Amino acid sequence: MAKKILWSGSTVLPSPVSISVNDQIIWSANTGRSASGSMIGDVVAEKKDVAIKWGILTEAELAAIKKIMVAGFFPISFHDDGIDLTITTYRGTLTKEVLGYIGDGIFYYKSASVSIIQK
Repeated sequence: MAKKILWSGSTVLPSPVSISVNDQIIWSANTGRSASGSMIGDVVAEKKDVAIKWGILTEAELAAIKKIMVAGFFPISFHDDGIDLTITTYRGTLTKEVLGYIGDGIFYYKSASVSIIQK
């Protein structure tokens, strides 16, 4: 049985060709270099930003992605650091490269990609 790679609730999204996870450190507003050159400031949080790329998708598969990755905040789950993790995110631009109809009556996209950022 194949393991799910990317999901939201009970909806499993199409398997991406790559997921790149960044563990972003958020520093306090007073962060910077002092007159002596030492770094000052406090870490206030660690957040994830995730770049996702898919290969060939049907129009139905892309619709499933767009249904989950709405304009606004949404939960997304994936495996990272040895655990299944669910985070609340928002997305950047969803980019799609159109392939079109290739003879089987189904509309295809050559690829799609999006970056999601933890709230």
